[in-house]
Amino acid sequence: MSHEHLPHNEEHFRATDLVRDIVIGMSDGLTVPFALAAGLSGAHVASRVVVLAGLAEIAAGSIAMGLGGYLAARTDTEHYRNELQREIRETRELPAKERAEVEEVFEGFGLTPAQIHPIADTIVADENRWVRFMMKFELGLEEPDPTRAVRSASAIALSYIVGGLVPLAPYFIASDLEKALMASVIVTVLALFVFGGVKARFTGIPSWRGGTQTALIGGLAAAAAFAIAGLFR
Repeated sequence: MSHEHLPHNEEHFRATDLVRDIVIGMSDGLTVPFALAAGLSGAHVASRVVVLAGLAEIAAGSIAMGLGGYLAARTDTEHYRNELQREIRETRELPAKERAEVEEVFEGFGLTPAQIHPIADTIVADENRWVRFMMKFELGLEEPDPTRAVRSASAIALSYIVGGLVPLAPYFIASDLEKALMASVIVTVLALFVFGGVKARFTGIPSWRGGTQTALIGGLAAAAAFAIAGLFR
């Protein structure tokens, strides 16, 4: 009996660092200026005040978020370099101990000593290969992209700006505060729903659920700001 071998393609989506940065920036960019605009609207200030305050918040928020992303990426790079130097030192000063750790990795996969020894011999024969192996399989660290810090800061900051302009856009157009607020709510909640649905793909949850959760969180933040501002006007 013949069996037809059909091609087997496995599709695994992996969110890249860039995608994660965009998600971080866009999420806060949509939510924080939206809450600020709603709060100022609740205080019944002029539309131009909402615009000016919103732009100032977007500028400050994008810089702060971008700087946070830059520092986080720099910290990862410095941590990797420190651990790399430590592993190099240990392979030179404690080779027997480090070789034993190599063997322990393969023991975890269920290999026998007879299978492990030649593999370990091959790995420890080259210091660079040995150190890289330890970094990945002992410490679970991958070498960071040297341009990661700048790219992370740029992606987060730009995403924050794009997201922040969405709730402010109606205030640029409408001078009537109530109409601008209503339009901002509709546009932003819709944007939050779409963004949440797209983001849900990266976590494996249904798009409708991710969209609903994101829109609900953003809506609650704006409603709280609007209500609090109304109490003190």
